Amino acid sequence: MAFQSWGGYPYGEQQGLFLPGREAALPTPGKSVLPFGRGRSYGDSCLNHEGFVLSSKRLDHFISFDEKTGLLQCEAGVTLADIIRACLPRGWFLPVTPGTQYVTVAGAIANDVHGKNHHRMGSFAHHLESFELLRSDGSRLFCSEQENSDWFAATIGGLGLTGFITRATISLRPVASSQINSESIKYRTLSDFFELSQQSADDYEYTVAWLDCLAGGEQLGRGHFIRGNHARSGPLTVASGQQKKSIPFTPPLSLVNKLSLKAFNTLYYHRQRQYLQQSQCGYEPFFYPLDGVLNWNRIYGRKGFLQYQCVIPQAVAEDGVREILQRISKAGLGSFLVVLKMMGDIRSRGLLSFAGEGATLAMDFPMQGAKTLDFLTRLDEVVSQAGGRLYPAKDARMPAELFQQTYPAWQQLESKRDPAIMSDFWRRVTGINGESA
Repeated sequence: MAFQSWGGYPYGEQQGLFLPGREAALPTPGKSVLPFGRGRSYGDSCLNHEGFVLSSKRLDHFISFDEKTGLLQCEAGVTLADIIRACLPRGWFLPVTPGTQYVTVAGAIANDVHGKNHHRMGSFAHHLESFELLRSDGSRLFCSEQENSDWFAATIGGLGLTGFITRATISLRPVASSQINSESIKYRTLSDFFELSQQSADDYEYTVAWLDCLAGGEQLGRGHFIRGNHARSGPLTVASGQQKKSIPFTPPLSLVNKLSLKAFNTLYYHRQRQYLQQSQCGYEPFFYPLDGVLNWNRIYGRKGFLQYQCVIPQAVAEDGVREILQRISKAGLGSFLVVLKMMGDIRSRGLLSFAGEGATLAMDFPMQGAKTLDFLTRLDEVVSQAGGRLYPAKDARMPAELFQQTYPAWQQLESKRDPAIMSDFWRRVTGINGESA
C-alpha cells in the first residue's frame, strides 16, 4: 500500500503501520504516528515523514445497521463506497458526500467533508451520532454531543490529531431510487452563477457549477450550472464499476498544460448546445464524476499538483471569486475542473471545520515549482482580504500566518492533540515540531 497524498506533492516515501483491529492498542514505535485512511487528502495533512502513518485499512467491518432508522455503526476504515454498496439496495444513502466515494468514514469525520447540498444538509459531521477515540495512553473515549463533547468538537475537522477513531455511528437518509433527476444550465457570466444559485436553493438539494477558468472579459466565470434531486421512484441499484477506466502509469511530465487546458475547457463548455439540458442519471456520474477514471491524479506527472480550495464569505462572495478568476485568467494557469458552489449558514460542529456560509471555489494546478507557489500566494491575498479561508484537507502550502488567522481555534485543537500524533501539515502551519505541546 502506497502511503502518499492524492496530489503527489510534497512527495516522499512514508513508513506505514497497520492497526490490526479496533480492539488493538495504538502502537508506540518511538516516533510520532498519524492516522491514515485511503490517502485521498490532496496535501500534507495525511503525511508524517518524520514518523509513521497508521493505516485503518483493516478496520473495514460493519458493526450494526438499523434498516428502520438508517442508523449505521461501522469501523473507521469502511469507505463511503462500502456504505453505498451495502445500504443503497435497502433504500438508504449518504446524507452528505464529497466528490469521491473512496474516502473512509474516519477520514470524512477528520476533515468534516461537505458536498453539493451544504445549504440543506450541512457537512458530514451534522449526521454523526458518536465515535470511539483511541488515545496513545490506552484510553478510549466515547464521544458525542452529550458525552465528551469537547473531544467530539475537536476531532471533527481535527485532521486525525486527537487520536485514532476506531468506530463511528452515522445517520443515513432514505431514498426511493438510486437515480438523480438533474438539470444542466449553460450560463455565460459569473453573475449568472450567483443568480442561478439563489433561484435554485429552495427547490434543488444539490447545486454545483463547473467553470471555464481561462475565459476572460465578459465571459469570465462562464460554465455549466448543475442542480438535482433524488428521483422519487425507480431502481435501487449499485453501480457495478466494471466500465471504469484507469490511468495506468504516471508520465514524467504533466499532461495538463496551457494548450490542453484551453482545448479541454473550450470543448467542455460547448459540449452542451442548448441552454437547459434535463436528464436522469445514476448516483455515480452525478456525485463522483472523477471516480469514473481511476488514478486520474497521475495525469499531472511526477511532480504532482496542488488543489486550491477556498471559501469566500457570502457578503463578498461574488467580488472575491471574480478577483480570483481574473488573476487565474490573466496568468493563464488554469484547471481542467474548476468547481464553484454555494454553502449555507448551517453552523459547523467542529473546531476546525472548513465549511461556512459563502462560495467555495476549488481548482487544481500542476506543480511547476516557484511559479506555482508564487501564484497561489497571490490568490491568498484575495482570500485573506475577503475574510475567507483555505481547506486544510486540500492544502500543501498555506502560510502559517494565514492558517492561524483564519482558524483561530487551532490552539484549542493543539491542547487536545494526542502527544504521540503529528502530521507534516501541523508542523508547517503551527511551527510545533515536538511530540507534544
